[in-house]
Amino acid sequence: MHLSRRHRSRGGCEGAGALGLEWCRRASDIQFGRILVDAWGRIVGSRRGRLASEPLPSVRGPLEARAQVTDVVEAQSEPLSWAANEGVRRSMQSNKGRDTRPELALRRAVHALGLRFRVSTRPLPAVRRTADIVFTRARLAVFMDGCFWHGCPKHHTVAKRNADYWATKVQTNRERDRTTDRVLQEAGWQVVRVWEHEDPVEAATRVREAYRRCLHGGDDSPGVD
Repeated sequence: MHLSRRHRSRGGCEGAGALGLEWCRRASDIQFGRILVDAWGRIVGSRRGRLASEPLPSVRGPLEARAQVTDVVEAQSEPLSWAANEGVRRSMQSNKGRDTRPELALRRAVHALGLRFRVSTRPLPAVRRTADIVFTRARLAVFMDGCFWHGCPKHHTVAKRNADYWATKVQTNRERDRTTDRVLQEAGWQVVRVWEHEDPVEAATRVREAYRRCLHGGDDSPGVD
């Protein structure tokens, strides 16, 4: 909507009457839109390192405001992928956080030995660490570690693409594992870690031995948690 020079020269909204009020309403909407765009740019710009401190250009009307919002949103929504390609991204995103095949195989093997346990539980409720198998009475936590994600010395492979990113990721996971072990041990828990490549029956036997040491001092009676 355009105002004539006569309306614009009569003092803005007050001089333009109903037409001026309509213009002011639209101008207010545009200003509000600029505020939203600025907020969005500062939030996402902190990740991309841009637009966080750049002033927005002046907006001349509703169409320009809409175009500006679209440009900023599209610029900020560009994918920041750690994957070498879309196929790798889909493969990584499809990985389960729990109930993987190695985890299920280990559970069945431990259950077959007569042990009863809890699954995917925090040994210490106040600490954000989830163990795959937990014996609460014995205070024993069992973790199943993936060979790639946790840096298995036998089967870990170095990524060909984004090698620095993945090396840092694995190193962070390993440091987190060591911190988890230390925190649990300081709280009176014992920790058993099983690599996903290990034979589940042999790993279950190791879990049973640790359970006996924690709860029965070597007693052969089955445990129920």
